Amino acid sequence: MIFLQLFYEFFKAGLFAVGGGLATLPFLKAIAQKYPWFTMSDLMDMIAVSESTPGPMGVNSASYAGFHAAGLPGAVAATFSLVLPSVIIIILVSRALERFRSSPLVQNGFYGLRPASAGLIFGAMLSVFTASLLYLDKWTGPESLLRVLNLRAIALFLILSIAIRKLPKLHPIVFIGVGALVGIVFRF
Repeated sequence: MIFLQLFYEFFKAGLFAVGGGLATLPFLKAIAQKYPWFTMSDLMDMIAVSESTPGPMGVNSASYAGFHAAGLPGAVAATFSLVLPSVIIIILVSRALERFRSSPLVQNGFYGLRPASAGLIFGAMLSVFTASLLYLDKWTGPESLLRVLNLRAIALFLILSIAIRKLPKLHPIVFIGVGALVGIVFRF
């Protein structure tokens, strides 16, 4: 039963998350709220690890969630089902594209996917941004603004943002490593 649930949820995420790994975040958030496979905190950790390790973020996240839910077979099921829609769609599109490449309907369809993709990615970015820098559960009104701010995370964000601009020749992995190290040392 759990393998079918994993397959269904991650197949759905793979099918509708047009635009890459960040576009899967709204689907992963919905999965976290619906199933006990991972928490929102786990999701933020998955994003951090997936962004700093090789491989697509969606695949890394699906593997983690599947493993957490049902071990190695669960990881395989979740990862396979996330990737399967893309494989099917690419096969179908590649066969049809040659025939319909010059069709204005097809060109407009692909053009229309761009804002949808951008919207999914922007929503995911906003989700990660607020979960990383704010304690939204502490919001009780305008008077609670200072309690809502994760000042340590905001300070780290600002310091690393300035460092990235001032030290453009440093490889991004250096900044990822520094952020991870600071997060581990100061536990946030």
